[in-house]
Amino acid sequence: MNIQAPPNLTLDESLPDLINAGINDWGGVSPVTPDHVNPEAAWPHLDRLLAATEAASKTLAPRLPVYPAYIHKRDTWIDPDLHTRVLRKIDAAGFARPDDWSPGGIGQAPRAVGQGKVMCHSRENGNPVDNKTPLIDKARAGIRLDEQEIVSLFNARGADEDAVIQAADDLRRTMNGDTVSYVVNRNINYTNICYFGCGFCAFSKGRVAENLRERGYNLHLDDIQARVSEAWERGATEVCLQGGIHPDYTGDTYLAIVRAVKEAQPDMHVHAFSPLEIRQGAETLGLPLRDYLGQLKQAGLGTLPGTAAEILDDEIRQIICPDKLNTAQWLEVMSTAHSLGLNSTATIMFGHVDGPLNWARHLLRIRDLQEETGGFTEFVPLPFVHMEAPMYRKGRARKGPTFREAILMHAVARLVLHPHITNIQASWVKLGMDGLRACLDAGVNDVGGTLMNESISRAAGASHGQEFTAEGMRDLITAAGRVPQQRTTRYEVVTEVGERVDISTTTQNRGITTHVSSQI
Repeated sequence: MNIQAPPNLTLDESLPDLINAGINDWGGVSPVTPDHVNPEAAWPHLDRLLAATEAASKTLAPRLPVYPAYIHKRDTWIDPDLHTRVLRKIDAAGFARPDDWSPGGIGQAPRAVGQGKVMCHSRENGNPVDNKTPLIDKARAGIRLDEQEIVSLFNARGADEDAVIQAADDLRRTMNGDTVSYVVNRNINYTNICYFGCGFCAFSKGRVAENLRERGYNLHLDDIQARVSEAWERGATEVCLQGGIHPDYTGDTYLAIVRAVKEAQPDMHVHAFSPLEIRQGAETLGLPLRDYLGQLKQAGLGTLPGTAAEILDDEIRQIICPDKLNTAQWLEVMSTAHSLGLNSTATIMFGHVDGPLNWARHLLRIRDLQEETGGFTEFVPLPFVHMEAPMYRKGRARKGPTFREAILMHAVARLVLHPHITNIQASWVKLGMDGLRACLDAGVNDVGGTLMNESISRAAGASHGQEFTAEGMRDLITAAGRVPQQRTTRYEVVTEVGERVDISTTTQNRGITTHVSSQI
């Protein structure tokens, strides 16, 4: 049972006593209207209420008129006609979104806490910082956290949240120093025709784009080669190739794409094909995954993007992409690729119908595979961009994570994946410049690629540009007090030496550091 007490009927110094007596809710606290029943008793300002709540070792959080527990069971407790409006007003825990920020939007990142009905929800024990200290210390020691411990980190608010973010940034400084890396690359999305119906995807089209902004397309190999050559001339070291699952594509199609890239520019690194595309290619040729990946590697495939992961929890996948590959199949593709010496990235696409428990399961599955294979080069949180996503337009998803959740995802990932994954990347396309700057203080050491052409986030409604120049990246990193460093896909350092490129590789593995330098 929720126990509530109106804070305007108690002296400020006595507010902690109410909390200690067992209340968990302050009710409606209005910055606009007086208490008409007790007009002589003014509502306390939220900053005073926050101070009193934290003095009792609790966290202040705004809620809707409906408590989070009933929102999570809204099929029972809330009229169906209100479900969409409720979803668009809540965070992953069921509390109120504190602001209008969402991934892919324009505008400054929020700084203030929202107002409205507020709950003082309990920390497990101790003072605002010490509560998370045992978990933080455990993570910094490289010990595997369990699901509920990770959920606890994601649920951190107020001073607890600050402690988690600060710990992640301290760990980043220990592991990576003040260097922030980036790669000069180009995205080539060779087709947007796809026969899968993922609820989050606004990029893919059927053969005829019904009621959607763009028609379906399918690039010819010579078009791909022209884009590769243009990227090379502009200084790119990598092309990232992904597309929809075209019903006419076979494994030979993907092999032909890789060969076309290497024919156009033999030294261009090919970062290509999600695990879904790899599986599609192998199945159409009737080949085992290992054999097909071996053919792709021989053709020139360098690394795999960690997309198609979304949330590695089948409970969520059944909602957002029921006809796509499942968690075990995604992990199988990555494990097989790693065993062949093909590195990959790892991603999470969050903030739709998922929550902290699903995020915890995802992180643990990534960590466990990395501990086994060591094949992931980085972890990349991808906040859900909602604007044109089908499941949002149908009223079945939130409008992406809150700003707090987006920053915490990077920080918690840094802690949970330590020491097995040392590179945490932030997506400037999803977060914008303000979000990117905030992530640099939350455990992030990489800002991804310049992209040159980015289609998938733009199709979903993201307003941030299709290209972030290398010069712009260096300026932003320098302004944040960090040292910019261009890298290759495999995190080799790229520096100009006359007319040549010096590639220096520094690898850290459990305290052992090796350094190799060569020139090409």
